[in-house]
Amino acid sequence: MITVWGRASSSNVQAVMWTVAELGLEHERIDAGGKFGGIDTPEYLAMNPNGLVPTMRDGDLVMFESPAIVRYLGAQYGETSFWPADPVRRARLDMWAEWAKTSFIPPLTGSIFWQLIRTPAAQRNAGALADGAAKMKKLSAMIDTRLGKGPYLDGNNFTFADVMLGHWLFRYYTLDFERAKTPNLDAYYARLQERPAFSEHAMVSYESLRVT
Repeated sequence: MITVWGRASSSNVQAVMWTVAELGLEHERIDAGGKFGGIDTPEYLAMNPNGLVPTMRDGDLVMFESPAIVRYLGAQYGETSFWPADPVRRARLDMWAEWAKTSFIPPLTGSIFWQLIRTPAAQRNAGALADGAAKMKKLSAMIDTRLGKGPYLDGNNFTFADVMLGHWLFRYYTLDFERAKTPNLDAYYARLQERPAFSEHAMVSYESLRVT
């Protein structure tokens, strides 16, 4: 039994839960963080000294940091279609997984999501929002070109790298900002929506996080 601590509205929790569901693993998710609290207790901090979510336990193994958890689950339980055995093939995918985490998601999170959802309308920084939108146009064009080789990052195989890129696309497509024209990325997002695990765990409303 895999146990995951974290609220469903956390994007990092969503990446882990999407992976758990794709792999068909028996699991329990315990609400923690945000309005649920529970992440500053001695018991929780003993598992995750950051006091953040998610935290995962699988037998005697306790982990934090969602990308590391996704990779562990893929390596431990995934078929080679999800977690390629070939190091070269896996490295090419891991490169895009890291790109998603370090390049694509930060401006979407820090400049756009934070301004539109986590900042009251009267206090929003229009310059920061415009800068974030400009960065996202360049980045989305880059991944659009890559997905032209599609349908997934590993051709016909859905892999861990698609989780690391795709778990933020619901927010990318539903936040109110000007996006570049990206037909390949649009088609990719449409394909992800057909996956039950994505619809259940990544297409989660963020309205509870909105500050007015």
